[in-house]
Amino acid sequence: MSSTSRAFNLLQKCYIPSFKAPMRSTRRSLGFTPGINGMRSSSICFANELLSPTGKIVKDGGKRSTAVLSHSPKEEKVLNNQGVGAFQKLPMVMPAIDILSSAQRKARNVSPTKGIANIAKRERNKAAKQLDTLMKELAVPLRTYIENFPNKKYLHPYECSLIELTFGDGNYEQILGRVDSLRKKLISVGKEHASLCAQSSTKREAEERLGEGLKKVQEAFNQGKNALDDLLYVAKSLRAMPVIDPHLPTLCLVGAPNVGKSSLVCILSSGKPEVCNYPFTTRGVLMGHIMLNYERFQVTDTPGLLRRHEDDRNNIERLTLAVLSHLPTAVLYVHDLSGDCGTSADDQFFIYKEIKEKYSNRLWLDVVSKCDLLEDSSTSACISNELDRYKAFGPEGAIPVSVTSGMGIEELKAKVYQLLLSQMTQIPAQEG
Repeated sequence: MSSTSRAFNLLQKCYIPSFKAPMRSTRRSLGFTPGINGMRSSSICFANELLSPTGKIVKDGGKRSTAVLSHSPKEEKVLNNQGVGAFQKLPMVMPAIDILSSAQRKARNVSPTKGIANIAKRERNKAAKQLDTLMKELAVPLRTYIENFPNKKYLHPYECSLIELTFGDGNYEQILGRVDSLRKKLISVGKEHASLCAQSSTKREAEERLGEGLKKVQEAFNQGKNALDDLLYVAKSLRAMPVIDPHLPTLCLVGAPNVGKSSLVCILSSGKPEVCNYPFTTRGVLMGHIMLNYERFQVTDTPGLLRRHEDDRNNIERLTLAVLSHLPTAVLYVHDLSGDCGTSADDQFFIYKEIKEKYSNRLWLDVVSKCDLLEDSSTSACISNELDRYKAFGPEGAIPVSVTSGMGIEELKAKVYQLLLSQMTQIPAQEG
């Protein structure tokens, strides 16, 4: 038998618990549900209450081949039947410095197994136990994070879009992969130095090897702790995002920047978005609620769209398209023909035509905002050119409103309520 094998046998007799230590049962329910690429995560939830739809509990089989756990076909079926809400179920990620401090404190408090009379054997036992404790106290939290952060494959397409647009395509998986690599490194280093402690022939040698092992494990952790810092940022950003229930009728306000969408959200719902006179006030998807005849409806305020090719749109604008593409929304399109928003009426016309054509299957309502700033266009009733008519009156059937004077607000509310009631009847058919 080699010296290494004898050392491991002796170590097992002294004490090295298997790393397959009992953990708290990880029962989690994952649901379907926008930085690292230089984009600030500024999505704010203005709802009076967050929606946290609960699905069936999925018991984790504990098998994983990558940083993100795989699931059995039965689990996949359960996951794919759930709604949005996974971001509110994320585990609390501790700062790296707190994980290290806690692990070191627990390792220092470990005592040798009682009943070992030989001093050298007792010191080997203590060294092995302390290294094993430090290794587990660092690695187990990382495993918990990896197991409980959702796999994008099982998320709602809307939530997948939020992750990609907030952190960049592939960065979410990369961060989880770095955390898993750190976990594996800690296990490897911990086991290596625990085996060296087991080969110690004297108390002094065991103490020296323990000190060296603790140092190496700490160095390995410090080298990879940036992955934990990034994961903490991801968790905070995702948890702050509003949850939109795809089973509730939703009104999505769309238009160019600074046309008055946020002001209308304040009028129509419980949402209280920031209202300022500069473009891209809304940098994330904001949400409020409307109560009508004891029914609750959602209202989302989205970032403004500029006139440019879809491939040239920034991630802020793409948030708007993600809501329209992946959620069953009715559209309230807001136009500002006063010249006050910073986007010309010509550009607004072409943006409007593009979006209306792309999402022609959506229920639709047009609004011309800031009508108190418009000149009287009654003499232009005979204009035949579509663009000129748009610049004078907006789209055909558009409701003229003014938040300042209150003009058209009651008519708008009545139309919005009718639109949402119609949307409510369509959602079961869309889900089917």
